[in-house]
Amino acid sequence: MPDVKLSIAGRDYFVACNAGEEQRLLELGAMVDTIAEQVAGGSRGLTETRILLFSALLLADKLHDTGGKGTVDRPEPAAAMVQSADALEGLATRLENLALRLEN
Repeated sequence: MPDVKLSIAGRDYFVACNAGEEQRLLELGAMVDTIAEQVAGGSRGLTETRILLFSALLLADKLHDTGGKGTVDRPEPAAAMVQSADALEGLATRLENLALRLEN
C-alpha cells in the first residue's frame, strides 16, 4: 500500500491508499487544503482541529448542495460519492469529539 503525503493547512499528513489511487487522493487532499486555507484565513485563533472540522463541514455542505450527484467541478460515480460522504461524516464526528476533549 503506497503512502501519499498530503499538505493540508500547512501540515503534512501521510495517508495510505490502494495502488493506483494516489492521484485521486492528492486531488482530494488539494480540495481539503483549499477549504482549510480559506477557513484559517477567515477566522483567527482557530485550532487545527477546528480548521479541519469546519473544512469537513464546508465540503459536506457542498456535497449536499450537489444532491449527491457529483462535485461542482466534475461528476463522480454514485458509489464514490456515498463513500466520500461516509468518510467526511466519520471525519466530522471524530473531529467534533477531539474538539470537545481539547476544550475540556
